Amino acid sequence: MNNQVVVVTGAGSMGLAIARRVAQDRTIVLADINRTNLDAATTLLTGEGYRVTTHVVDTSDPASVATLAADAAALGDVHTLIHTAGVSPNLAPAQKIIAVDLIGTAHVLEQFGKVIADGGAGVVIASQAGHMGDPLSADLADSLRVTPAAELADLEFIAAIDDPGMAYGVAKRANSLRVQAESVTWADRGARLNAISPGVICTPLAIQEMDGPNRAGYENMITTSAAGRMGTPTEIAELAALLLGENGRFISGADFLIDGGVIAAIATGRYTLGG
Repeated sequence: MNNQVVVVTGAGSMGLAIARRVAQDRTIVLADINRTNLDAATTLLTGEGYRVTTHVVDTSDPASVATLAADAAALGDVHTLIHTAGVSPNLAPAQKIIAVDLIGTAHVLEQFGKVIADGGAGVVIASQAGHMGDPLSADLADSLRVTPAAELADLEFIAAIDDPGMAYGVAKRANSLRVQAESVTWADRGARLNAISPGVICTPLAIQEMDGPNRAGYENMITTSAAGRMGTPTEIAELAALLLGENGRFISGADFLIDGGVIAAIATGRYTLGG
């Protein structure tokens, strides 16, 4: 084993799929708010030969995130960040989504921007939802891009959001904007940072989301896309491995849409949101 550390926030299938691709011979720090999820994921990874240590973290709590970053750095060089922690609109109210998906991501990028190693890289899992809906105003986009994490909840626009779907879309669009801005700070440490915006990926969380009131809409979205199916965690991991690896050294501050063609179907009128 070398002394490089791979931090994964969120013990779900997407984060584990990416870790499997990039964490050979490295220590994985697996972080999640749910101890049961952590234990189950750790059993899987250690059974496959990976070296894993766990950390309970609440990404909406800046102190919790700061402790995670410090503990990871104490184990070795923080070479890789895989940020997948989040909640979805069918499973959480608007302000919970804002706290975790928007503000929590900002906390993670700020704290790990202080400890990421020279030559390291990070990837944030955003969503195709960030590419849907009306564009944000330039002023709002700038605010979401650079406002310190501790002050995001005080933005008038953010405080007024009470619809979970809207909260999720804004949070995921903000994730891409934060990655763009934070990638400049990360570059000062010799590191890179990018976002991935997946479409409907076949994970337990997505299946649970699809069992909600908008099931027909999701099914129509999938069937009218170019791929005509859900994506897989492995397909996301393939892209993440490129962005986190040596072949991705010229890529930073970017957001990669990997949605099977859903946004293209919306843009060309093949699929209508809510249809």
